[in-house]
Amino acid sequence: MKDLFKNPRFIKLFAAGVTSQLGNTIGNMALAFFLLDRFSTQPFYATLAELMYSAPTLLVFFLVGVLADRMDRKRICAYSDWIRAGLTVGLLGAVTAGWMPLVFLVLFIRSAVGKFFYPAQSALMQSILKEEHYTTAAGMNQMVFSLFMLFGTGLGALAYHYIGIQGAVLVDGLGFLISGVLIQSMRIEEKDRLPNGRTRWKDIGLPLIVEDFRKGIGYIWTNKLLLALITGFFMLGFINGSFAVLPMFTMKYKLAPDDYQRYSSLFSIFLGIGVFPGSLAGAWLIRKWGFIRIMIAGLLASGIVGVGMLFATNVWVYLAATTCVGLTIGPLNVAIGGWMPRIIDSGIRGRVNAWTDPIMMASQSAALGLIAVLFPKYMTLEAAYTAVGVCLILTAALYLWKLPRLAASQGGWNAGRETAGAVPENSGASLAGVSSLEETL
Repeated sequence: MKDLFKNPRFIKLFAAGVTSQLGNTIGNMALAFFLLDRFSTQPFYATLAELMYSAPTLLVFFLVGVLADRMDRKRICAYSDWIRAGLTVGLLGAVTAGWMPLVFLVLFIRSAVGKFFYPAQSALMQSILKEEHYTTAAGMNQMVFSLFMLFGTGLGALAYHYIGIQGAVLVDGLGFLISGVLIQSMRIEEKDRLPNGRTRWKDIGLPLIVEDFRKGIGYIWTNKLLLALITGFFMLGFINGSFAVLPMFTMKYKLAPDDYQRYSSLFSIFLGIGVFPGSLAGAWLIRKWGFIRIMIAGLLASGIVGVGMLFATNVWVYLAATTCVGLTIGPLNVAIGGWMPRIIDSGIRGRVNAWTDPIMMASQSAALGLIAVLFPKYMTLEAAYTAVGVCLILTAALYLWKLPRLAASQGGWNAGRETAGAVPENSGASLAGVSSLEETL
């Protein structure tokens, strides 16, 4: 870990991600509380806001990978931050005016711009780190992510209470602004910013987009290990979409209807209490047991606890179960984040992400859409939690069936261990519904 902090480029890129995520977390949570307060009998609006964060992937996915691999990755990150900061000014005006169609439109556009940031940032991170640092960096991301879970929702609630929705949105925009400045100040060699050489904007036409898209799917299809992992990511997208809104709905409509804001904050805190030690132990567990075993065990344990959560009739039992989930997903996310940079070449990462991100976001958007339409008239909270648990257990079963055999064909069972050489990286999928700094399951 000391070696990571001797790398000034890593420090700035890491700090940019933290700053951007902090502001965005505060703004998004404050907006969720605002919508639930203003439309307390219509949870559809809170779900629709979450949908605006994920659905844009399906609009721009065919472009993000091409640009991340063909254009300057540093500029993509910085300009994405600054454009989102500008759009936040429009969001502030829309919220102040109370015009909800414009609020959702700005959220959608801002999220679409953000989709260009994460593939470029993750590819930059891969290029400035040595392979032996991937797992350590993934563990750090998860530890910071757990801190967001500990304090993010609470900070959002505090911001909403003390500085109002307008103040929280301003904090959101300031985070993007600072992140862009940090990234722009980085000194990164051209081979890391442009691994495939310079491409002129006029060359980015439909033939090139189609060809790069074809290369991306071809890379995934011929790498059976990567294909199996991405199949699992589709199922995990349902989990992320569900957990984006289920905890808040559980508090408001079942366990604590009169004090749902405080207990929604406690959900994130208790989840973070579990994720933090789980992430700390993640690298050690991976060295001992390997990436594959940790992923399967984490998914299976999370699924069992997830099904158990539907029986909670007391807030504190629910929160205790939440901590158990955090303990399991900490090592799981470290395993995903540490293994995937070993199995995707840096030069094609953006084009692979062009497929992996929309696959996961499609299922995440589908989950949010189903909840928006079905809850609470046609779907109970118990049914939603059952579906979440079943999806996790099925994903564990898929990985148990596929990954050991495929990893063995590419270097033995130990190919899933941190000490192994490069196996054939991912988009940084992560579980929690609840995204690593890349935008983490």
